[in-house]
Amino acid sequence: MTTVGWREWVGLPELNISAIKAKVDTGARTSCLHTFGIEEYEKNDEKWVKFWVHPIQDDSVTEQECHAKVIDMRTVRDSGGHETFRYVILTTLIIGKMRYPIEMTLTARDNMQFRMLLGRTAMEGRLLVDSEASFIVEAPQG
Repeated sequence: MTTVGWREWVGLPELNISAIKAKVDTGARTSCLHTFGIEEYEKNDEKWVKFWVHPIQDDSVTEQECHAKVIDMRTVRDSGGHETFRYVILTTLIIGKMRYPIEMTLTARDNMQFRMLLGRTAMEGRLLVDSEASFIVEAPQG
């Protein structure tokens, strides 16, 4: 098991995001990514989405266009008890020296400090959280 802090730099290479600051959130079941401009389309008879991300915290000018296959649609309840119906994608996460697939929901997080939350299911059996530490694993290179 790798110990991580309550916030870490992670990479999402399949989305062409070399580094994004993520809140490691043991209170969240599923990981989520702040997105906007989601457009659904078909590719090889499968549902895909095109969306944009502001990968840099506190920067709403820099944008990254992303594409991902939709693996599910789910109702997710946020910390305030509000339910939203979200796209779910499968993408590769890089954290420290680890690289593995995670499920991630796509949502509007304009009012949140972090553009990504890393939830419990992405941590299970791999990560331990030191709630007093920040940025203790090597940041992704890119």
